[in-house]
Amino acid sequence: MRYLISFLFFTMTVWGSWPRLFQSLGLDAAHVSILEGAVPSEGFQPGSTTVQVRSVTDRFDPSLQIVWKQTLAVPRYDLPPEAIVFTRERWTGAPLAAGLRRGAQIIFWTAVPIGEQGYERFPYIPQALAELGLHPRVESRGLWAFFDSSYRLRADPDYLAARWRSGGIAALHIAAWHYWEPDPERDAWLGRLIEACHRHAIVTYAWVELPHVSDRFWIDHPEWREQTATGQDAHLDWRKLMNLNNPDCTASIDQGLRALLQRFDWDGINLGELYFESLEGYQNPARFTPFNAEVREAFREKNGFDPKELYDPRSRRYHARDARPMRQFLDYRAELAARLQTDWLNRIETIRKSKPWLDLAFTHVDDRFDLTMRDKVGADAARLLPAAAAHNATFLVEDPATVWHLGPERYAEIARRYAPIATAGQPLAIDINVVDRYQDVYPTKQQTGAELFQLVHSAAHAFPQVALYFENSILPVDWRLLAAAASPATQSTGGDTLTIQSPQSIAVTWTGCALVNGEPWRIHQDGRLLLPSGPSKVEACAPGSDALPLLLDFNGGMEKAVVHDGRLTVTYTARTRAIAILPDGTPRLLPAGHHTITLGAVEP
Repeated sequence: MRYLISFLFFTMTVWGSWPRLFQSLGLDAAHVSILEGAVPSEGFQPGSTTVQVRSVTDRFDPSLQIVWKQTLAVPRYDLPPEAIVFTRERWTGAPLAAGLRRGAQIIFWTAVPIGEQGYERFPYIPQALAELGLHPRVESRGLWAFFDSSYRLRADPDYLAARWRSGGIAALHIAAWHYWEPDPERDAWLGRLIEACHRHAIVTYAWVELPHVSDRFWIDHPEWREQTATGQDAHLDWRKLMNLNNPDCTASIDQGLRALLQRFDWDGINLGELYFESLEGYQNPARFTPFNAEVREAFREKNGFDPKELYDPRSRRYHARDARPMRQFLDYRAELAARLQTDWLNRIETIRKSKPWLDLAFTHVDDRFDLTMRDKVGADAARLLPAAAAHNATFLVEDPATVWHLGPERYAEIARRYAPIATAGQPLAIDINVVDRYQDVYPTKQQTGAELFQLVHSAAHAFPQVALYFENSILPVDWRLLAAAASPATQSTGGDTLTIQSPQSIAVTWTGCALVNGEPWRIHQDGRLLLPSGPSKVEACAPGSDALPLLLDFNGGMEKAVVHDGRLTVTYTARTRAIAILPDGTPRLLPAGHHTITLGAVEP
């Protein structure tokens, strides 16, 4: 059967998955023709034999396991000699996806339809189209990413920072527990990393994971370790949990956190995942916390029994633990998590007095979309959101592992459920976990290619801030297109003019000099124009009117930029210090808040 789709004429109703794929990257498909199946007139001719296709390989990552949900019988095709084959059946090498250029037209062919979502069979179609010359024009410059230096100890900080910034990263949340105790060598490396980030317009946050403190803290203080319901020390997965209800333990952590935030030139702090274990809930007592002595005694005084009885076969509460007794403990546990979270938010607020530019983020697993999370880990967003708002903290909703197999549409639904319980204007963000999933998922265990781009695109339209966990889990093949997927802008092209509307400042790839809203544009670097939020009309300058940049990069929320008498004035809003990269490559740290700056001066 022949399928020939010209993107000048398709509709979402008939060919929904292809437009979704293109829209996730803001791609202009006016010069792309999509062919599916047999198209002899274009040189895609089925042979007399078929192959059974379930496992495929792609030239962008040949070692990646790509598995289709269902096996399909596919003819073995002959292709035009100039076609580049991107995807093949793993064992026979039969071609499944290929493309070529004929003049200005890109022709892309797949042996079978790509699936309802657009990524079920061919994850790297976006990368293939880019190789054929179809590139996004608009990129985000405001992504957040998590960073764990244990995976990067030998990497050059400048190399990392340049790569992150090219991928649209504006803030790096650094696993600070590795630096809790002073160490000359480690501290020097972290200092270089923070400096490199600043040189590339990236701010840095100290990411802490209480009740985990550090490996050394766990070793040195066995008397303060959290306990599971089985009475064992709570070393669960990588986290080694401490008892935040012990006053001596809390005082020591408080002192260590203050020292950590003073030792390095942080721009913010992220208080992450401060609640209890585990995702299996109370059904797995070996992972269920907290059962330290302080919690057990406080609960007994309030409710009349020791929660350990819930796991003692000799107790009547053991036999009724799925009813009211366990409900009492689960509710107490959620209340306790909220008290601890509020307490540490208050403690951090006192630290910020000495560093008022420190921004505050609070990473909290979602319990509005997955309603089981409150009982599993004690998370209660409705209880915590007012406390976060009181400290003007960004409430970073973590996408729970239980829903990682669901599609990109979930982010709009998650945002909808948080809207009624958030304070008006409260900063909300979403954290996408780019990791191997435990569910049966296809075509890859980890999100990559078209699936990753659709996830990021959907999240960027549902939340004003998107964070990625973590930078090292993003496959190299995805970095080039990541920033385009994160762009919340709408765009249209008319002749040589690009019209953009964006709620955030964004970057536009552009060759040569440019006029933005009729004025020569002086904020650009390496073929990227940095534009303010709002409407922008970009068009080419007259020949010979090139102007050197007055600013190379800027990571604040740029609202307006005006050149007058050869000087650039920028109005911006930033939650922490903004970073301006001057024409000589020097970073300039600017104050948090709403300001107007002129090169060489800051106006109140």
